[in-house]
Amino acid sequence: MRPYDIILKKRNGGKLSKEEIEYMIMGYVNGEIPDYQMAALLMAIYFKHMDDSERAILTEIMAHSGDVIDLSPIKGKKVDKHSTGGVGDKTTLVVAPLVASLGIPVAKMSGRALGHTGGTIDKLESIPGFKTSLSLKKFFENVNKYGIAIAGQTANLAPADKKIYALRDATATVDEISLIAASIMSKKLAGGADAFVLDVKVGSGAFMKTLEDAKTLAQAMVGIAKAHSKEAVAVLTNMDEPLGIFVGNSLEVLEAINTLKGNGEQKFVELCITLASWMCYLAGLGDIDKCKNMVEDSLYSGKALEKFKDLVVAQGGNPEVVDNPENILPISNQIIHFKSNKDGYISKIDTEKVGIACNYLGAGRTKKEDKIDHSVGFKILKKLGDRVNKDEPIVEMYVNEKSNIEYALKLLNEAYQISDDIPKNTQIIIDIVK
Repeated sequence: MRPYDIILKKRNGGKLSKEEIEYMIMGYVNGEIPDYQMAALLMAIYFKHMDDSERAILTEIMAHSGDVIDLSPIKGKKVDKHSTGGVGDKTTLVVAPLVASLGIPVAKMSGRALGHTGGTIDKLESIPGFKTSLSLKKFFENVNKYGIAIAGQTANLAPADKKIYALRDATATVDEISLIAASIMSKKLAGGADAFVLDVKVGSGAFMKTLEDAKTLAQAMVGIAKAHSKEAVAVLTNMDEPLGIFVGNSLEVLEAINTLKGNGEQKFVELCITLASWMCYLAGLGDIDKCKNMVEDSLYSGKALEKFKDLVVAQGGNPEVVDNPENILPISNQIIHFKSNKDGYISKIDTEKVGIACNYLGAGRTKKEDKIDHSVGFKILKKLGDRVNKDEPIVEMYVNEKSNIEYALKLLNEAYQISDDIPKNTQIIIDIVK
């Protein structure tokens, strides 16, 4: 078997066998196949694509290229949630305690911020004392005792994906459906959950900008799960504006806590309830309407808030954050405003630019080793369709002395469009793919 022949076969539109895919992926991981040949194969896949069976095989090989976590020490059916990334996306901080409060074990391994999207682990580390680095033994103990644990990925999960993604990033082959789906699902399969709820973002702040592409990705990921005898539901959600009202690490924790107290922004609450309901459905708690009623009861009765406090205490955080988040969380007291330059309605938001602008304040990373400032971020005062007057504040900017305020303002100015026409109302839940 030669790399040349496999590259040529895919370049000509052929279907690769399991042996051929495994030979290329594991050869690359082991250093036997050079970057230039793997890059050629990735480009061939980019133009000729993969069918459902090739995609499932690629995912399986990448998932088994490193550690595969065995969650059997945790009692009950394990349902994981994954978001394809957005701006202001703090849903895990609400959904995880919601689901755990209903008796479903939440064993969640999350990532850090990279690019224009935030990371759950960085947000949780805003809470003083909160430890996101747990041994697998401690991780299992916490889930069995408290019903919930959220930790950073310490295991060697899907190293093939890490190495191949870096090459995709350097060779303009990132945005191909099979490669995206295999990248996401290889880590999910290696994580050991029994079922998955996939929050597939679509719009200006999402990786997938069009509904057609987002639906294709959702179908691909659900198909991969089913091919590996796992249940999955994909929820297509709108990312044409920041999610909720806060963007930034401490600020998003504050919003999550307020939401668990029953004071969440309407669309954000709807998204959290929807995702949690589907997780409960996959866990076998009943039909989707029954699950929704259970989730709403947990949210508005305070059960989910108590479970969030359990999570904080179990992982060493200051429990006072639940009662007095504004005093416990590091939140900058330096606030400046981005204001409207005309009268009208907010008709369009380039949400990706909002996320990048937040990074220029210090809230995110461009490289994994970059340090972030938990105290900075945005409060979104005006959303899509809102009426604004000239010089009226649109965004409150929480800044520090290192923030690049000038460039952040420039990006916000480019991101927001104001017109005389009222835009149509945008729904947060666009579609469900099963």
